[in-house]
Amino acid sequence: MLAGWLQRQWFEQRRLSPALWLLLPLAWLFALLAWVNRRRARPERLPVPVVVVGNITVGGAGKTPLTLWLAQQLAARGWHPGIVSRGYGGNATTPRPVTRASAAVAVGDEPLLLARRSGAPVWVGRRRVAAGRALLNAHPEVDLLLCDDGLQHHALARDVELAVFDGRGAGNGWRLPVGPLREPLSRLAAVDAVICNGTPDSRIPSGVPAFDMVLRAGEFYSLADPGRHCGAAALAGRKLYALAGIGDPRRFFRTLEGLGLACEAHPFPDHHAYCAADLAFARDGILLMTEKDAVKCAGLTTGDAWVLPVEADLAPALIDLVEEKIRGRQTA
Repeated sequence: MLAGWLQRQWFEQRRLSPALWLLLPLAWLFALLAWVNRRRARPERLPVPVVVVGNITVGGAGKTPLTLWLAQQLAARGWHPGIVSRGYGGNATTPRPVTRASAAVAVGDEPLLLARRSGAPVWVGRRRVAAGRALLNAHPEVDLLLCDDGLQHHALARDVELAVFDGRGAGNGWRLPVGPLREPLSRLAAVDAVICNGTPDSRIPSGVPAFDMVLRAGEFYSLADPGRHCGAAALAGRKLYALAGIGDPRRFFRTLEGLGLACEAHPFPDHHAYCAADLAFARDGILLMTEKDAVKCAGLTTGDAWVLPVEADLAPALIDLVEEKIRGRQTA
């Protein structure tokens, strides 16, 4: 309840409510601690180029689809990427590999999705430097690392920084907990590119390269049998329920509406750990969900459940920019 209220205050209100004014001292404290953390960091460089995908707002904005797209595009150009992540939502404290058979409770939902979709080796760990070194030791063919959600992890030196926003932009523009920002908007002046997964925020500093990202829906596949597929037309007119535990659940619900599907929407917090009772509302109909939710919902329902995958679509110029930065490091 509190999380939902904060989200509405951050992203739907431009003026601060009296309750948020009371949180201003905490915002100043958070900003001070973030500054101290960055000043104390001693970035450690790994032996291969590092591309960090992150955001300066809390919650999901499309980092995982972008990381997947980067891994696929770089592989198509002859690179051998690996992926490291903190493994948010998992219980890994030391570096560990993520396989298709890993449990989301152990490695986190997004790393598990990346391992199943990217074709690249994926390792998780709270210390991304240690996770990166473990990955490189296990996979000596890897010549580039993608760090999913590492913009504020200053212990890891990076060659490219990509900041992602969704259609909610920077919200009210305030730092946590008064607003959704982990870092000030001025931080964007130092990144290599901003990726806009939705309408660009007009407050993004001019002069920073910006790229539009569109998430295109694929065919639905069965949660119980991923080999079974169907199009949206096969589901139209049925009693449909939809759940989403992502940064902005409404984005998924709007996608379903765009496919002509009328659903009863059930939003959950980002990275929600589902149990069977959470899915009981859909017993008399068909349940639709995101791939990120699907890695945690398998086996929790005997009903008819379908998963909607999405693919990121971006201009090839972004890969050109990333390669230019990487090759600049290699020749330096």
